Amino acid sequence: MFDLVIRNGLVVDGTGAPGRLADVAITDGHIVAVGEVTGEAAEEFDATGLVVAPGIIDPHTHYDAQLFWDPTASPSNVHGVTTVIGGNCGFTLAPIKAQDHDYIRRMMAKVEGMPLVALEDGLPWDWTSFGEYLDALDGRLGVNAGFLVGHCAIRRWVMGAERASEVASDEELAAMVDLLAESIEAGGLGFSSSQSRTHSDGDGNPISSRNADRREMLAFCEVVRDRPGTTLEYITNGCLDSFSDEEIDLMVAMSATARRPLNWNLLTVDSRTPEKTTRQLEASVKAAEAGGRIVALTMPTLVPMNMSFRTHCALFLIPGWGDVMGLPEAERIEKLKDPAVRAHLDDIAHAESAGVFRRLSHWANYIVGDTFAPENAGYSWRDVGSIAEEQGKAPFDALLDLVIADELKTVLWPKASDGDDASWVARAEVWENPGAMVGGSDAGAHLDRMCGSNYPTSFLGDCLRKRKLVSMEKAVHYMTQAPAELFGLHDRGLVAEGRCADLFIFDPETVGSDPATLVEDLPGGSPRLIASSTGVARVLVNGVATVIDGQPTGALPGTLLRSGRDTVTVDTMEPTA
Repeated sequence: MFDLVIRNGLVVDGTGAPGRLADVAITDGHIVAVGEVTGEAAEEFDATGLVVAPGIIDPHTHYDAQLFWDPTASPSNVHGVTTVIGGNCGFTLAPIKAQDHDYIRRMMAKVEGMPLVALEDGLPWDWTSFGEYLDALDGRLGVNAGFLVGHCAIRRWVMGAERASEVASDEELAAMVDLLAESIEAGGLGFSSSQSRTHSDGDGNPISSRNADRREMLAFCEVVRDRPGTTLEYITNGCLDSFSDEEIDLMVAMSATARRPLNWNLLTVDSRTPEKTTRQLEASVKAAEAGGRIVALTMPTLVPMNMSFRTHCALFLIPGWGDVMGLPEAERIEKLKDPAVRAHLDDIAHAESAGVFRRLSHWANYIVGDTFAPENAGYSWRDVGSIAEEQGKAPFDALLDLVIADELKTVLWPKASDGDDASWVARAEVWENPGAMVGGSDAGAHLDRMCGSNYPTSFLGDCLRKRKLVSMEKAVHYMTQAPAELFGLHDRGLVAEGRCADLFIFDPETVGSDPATLVEDLPGGSPRLIASSTGVARVLVNGVATVIDGQPTGALPGTLLRSGRDTVTVDTMEPTA
């Protein structure tokens, strides 16, 4: 007798092949039959009119902290996600010494927008090694979760605060190599790092990994090469704009040295700058020529992201703005009142040197969200352009006057500047490119600023009922088999016999996402943006229902994914069939 049979569903198996009507039988958390199933089952589910697809695999989530207070990984779970990858961008919560708890917490709060009070109150902080961190999560997960080992934690452990800004000595590098090897052997999925200028710690200093030289980076890649089922992730300045020759050369060398795929986050596509997309994908072409593989993560939806002049966000990263935005709030307000300062900030935000951040300078297109001062009453959900015209001011002046009156607390929503039809066509071309892969939600990060966790249902709804740029079957493939193969998740990502029963069952007529809303449900009452799903009938993790009719069941059947046990080696030097 089977544990569960899902009957009469349209099975979209993850390969990209056309869907077919079939039953799916599950026993002991695995799919044991796909087709016409005649045997009896302890439980049956009639999926007539529904799509039965593999569970979504999100390759870039930063759920390292949230899974302690929320093992279901909400709201990703209600959007069909069954597997998450954490430890992204070189930021992990282990290995860690007790004296570094506060430093690591403040760094995560700064670089990934995790509320400090949630990090302080929501985690036990009772581990030291990376293996102990994994053990603390093992057995209490509602999703499958795997974690890369972060460069910043490795450097902090060995080099401390005193040597954070230095190039590692031979002795320090040997100690870091040993620590990475130990962490991977305990189950880490590989190595992640950031050398992006946008990443600074809680003290405002460049994160330590930005000071690593080529010798250090390639030494870590050798560790990855020598351990089975591992991978690489790397973030650099060019991820935001356009790679330099030196960046491409290092990324190619990293992948070729490790003989493993390297993924980076995040490729944005804009029809007005096609040369940028071509340049960033050039890294993938050169890696293939050298026997490596570089994969750009790219989102299939436009993720709304709010801004504030008060708390760290993309506005703080505009080149040249740091001298003002990094000041204490009272001093920042005084500077922003100064017409000369305003003119300077406006000029450099529009300059070519602002790179990708120029898209933030369309002040008239900002939608005003929550306001706080009495004089700002009535401005919520209006665009700055109309307010400026009404007041007889330039848009930037109207915007700054408004936020200053709110003591910088105003919530701002910039309109997407890359939502034109041509940009969407260009995105569909990128999804087909072997150098790119759909994903990169940042679901556990920037919690009160953005909500990317709903991309699976939003993408499917768009494919089925809106733009229809690709077929549903291709969309499912992009989010399931493709990431499974990148990370070597050999028993996930397909609806097929022998695979783990991670399934996403949805109504093609209604699947989608509700708009994001702000809730205050994090430890310490901190806020975050979440979105509910529509048309989600069931989500199964290892054969157990974790979501029924869009609502979490509270079940925790997830697996803590460990390299070499739950992953196989994806060797870029080995020929593929």
